[in-house]
Amino acid sequence: MSDQPRDLLEEMFRMQAEINRRIGVDTTALPEDQQPEWILNFCRALAQETAELVDSVPWKWWARYQTYDRQNARIEVVDLFHFLISLAQIVGLTARDVYDLYVKKNALNFRRQDEGYTRKDQDDNRRLAD
Repeated sequence: MSDQPRDLLEEMFRMQAEINRRIGVDTTALPEDQQPEWILNFCRALAQETAELVDSVPWKWWARYQTYDRQNARIEVVDLFHFLISLAQIVGLTARDVYDLYVKKNALNFRRQDEGYTRKDQDDNRRLAD
């Protein structure tokens, strides 16, 4: 039997909460009046990590010196998970909540594709929380 946790996403959420507490923010118990500030902080961090991921691939079609840095791209994707998990925790989502909403949203996306996705229905997403 492996020493690996049974639910890897739950373990990632546990680990992220631990590192966030260590740096001074409890993303699992942040007062509501502080949540918008931290949502913005983590969104900015996500934007920066996304920029670092972009810099891992040769996106400048006019520049011939660039190379694809796959190893760095992999690390930047993991960095994105750190901040995504933090955001999930701030808005009160557990690993299970994320999984359940992902499954619902994935089914909705498939339905939209099956139906041609010819119009945007803002209420589609609202109904996912039911």
